[in-house]
Amino acid sequence: MAKAIRFHETGGPEVMQWEAVEVGEPAAGEVRIRHEAVGLNFADTYFRTGLYPAPLPAGMGVEASGVIEAVGPGVADFREGDRVTYTGSPLGAYSTERVMPAEHLIALPDEIGFDTAAAMTMRGLTTAYLLRRIWPLESGDTVLLQAAAGGVGLIFSQWAALLGVRVIGTVSTEAKAEVARRHGCDEVIIYTEENVSQRVRELTDGAGVRVAYDSIGATTHASSLASVGRRGLLACFGTASGPVPPIDAMRLAIAGSVYVTRPALADYIADPVERSELAGELFDHVAAGRISIEINQRYELADAVVAHRDLESGRSIGSSVFSL
Repeated sequence: MAKAIRFHETGGPEVMQWEAVEVGEPAAGEVRIRHEAVGLNFADTYFRTGLYPAPLPAGMGVEASGVIEAVGPGVADFREGDRVTYTGSPLGAYSTERVMPAEHLIALPDEIGFDTAAAMTMRGLTTAYLLRRIWPLESGDTVLLQAAAGGVGLIFSQWAALLGVRVIGTVSTEAKAEVARRHGCDEVIIYTEENVSQRVRELTDGAGVRVAYDSIGATTHASSLASVGRRGLLACFGTASGPVPPIDAMRLAIAGSVYVTRPALADYIADPVERSELAGELFDHVAAGRISIEINQRYELADAVVAHRDLESGRSIGSSVFSL
């Protein structure tokens, strides 16, 4: 019988349970997938804690890769035996197999392994829209990247280097700084030891950065805003430390007519054509070796509680996956 991680109430990691589940056959527009690897993302904790509401009881996880075992009526783009990956709703990726809508699937090239796909689909597509969609970056531009040693951060710095974009990254420790540098981060600020916005201004001759990318939220919002140059952009794409505080419009004017956006991946992959374009660019870079995906933490799916504790404590570096 299939197994899955589910939660019946919101709270800490301990609310997750390893349960036997009935999967059933796919209905119209659906497929049944046997998972080979499952992605672990900070966004998963938002559902578990209730920050992102979900009807309970619920499955956990939004990213996985595997093989299609059955296809329901009306599915034209996939067939049994196809290798696929996905990220997004509905919840339930923390499972050995599941039934889900075929419209969310992305065909996985043979050159990319299942573990790699589970480690990069959400992070890679997030990087893709951050660098290729929300702001017209040009070679020579400088950007700030909070959490440069995180899963998105390590992909982001490599991709930015391909575009000629200079990255100033922030990390919490020297060990993480070394990892960030190894993946192409040009300048690294250890935020536990330095004033981030002050150092950014020093590194940009007072001008500030073109864009500040912030996935941390509450504790870094002020330093990110103070680092943006005139008519630049603050992109708040995560809330690892808590929600971003309300925006004071006059403060944006004083900061230099700064723009602010709170983008979500779902809105950049909702259009199948755009999703295919972003995924194609990502897969091409990874398959060619221009972007490397390092999996630094591996867990058994039954050990999801341990994995979430590691993730929320800040012990994780780069990407983590559940191997099946």
